[in-house]
Amino acid sequence: MQESIASVVAFIVFSLFSLGGALGVVTTRNLIHATLYLILSLFGAAGFFILLSAPFMAAVQVLVYIGAIAILIVFAVMLTRSMTRMRDLVNRQWLVSAVVAGALFALLMAAIILPVFGNNGSLANRPISEVVLGTVDLGIALVDRNQYVLPFEVASLLLTAAMIGAIVIARDDVEE
Repeated sequence: MQESIASVVAFIVFSLFSLGGALGVVTTRNLIHATLYLILSLFGAAGFFILLSAPFMAAVQVLVYIGAIAILIVFAVMLTRSMTRMRDLVNRQWLVSAVVAGALFALLMAAIILPVFGNNGSLANRPISEVVLGTVDLGIALVDRNQYVLPFEVASLLLTAAMIGAIVIARDDVEE
């Protein structure tokens, strides 16, 4: 009895998230607010998947759709600056940012390269049968937290940074 009341309350809360977020998306004129309402609506849909005992689908909903919307916000702000009514701001901390980014890059490269090519872990000392992987082994290696999920995520961040850089360069060429 207690469990069914909790399920009904959760269903009502997630319904309010989904419907309220959807209503906010279609009624607001601000692009940033519309994307935040969309995130709320997608979170409500992820809650429905939890109620349906589908945790994988809920995780996919959060990671893919809500994560993609967060990237959409970044691109929307960069491409439609006039819609946010923001003025151009000069960043005077670019040198500190460059130093921090360089240190983070060096740390990530050390964390990725040292375990692979460190002591007794050299690929040259292994037989070829251990180096060549099948499709199933490659899939497991990409999502296992003890193997290559970090480089996989770093690659996605690098591709996002490259896309942002391309947009910045394109905008600078148009403004000049």
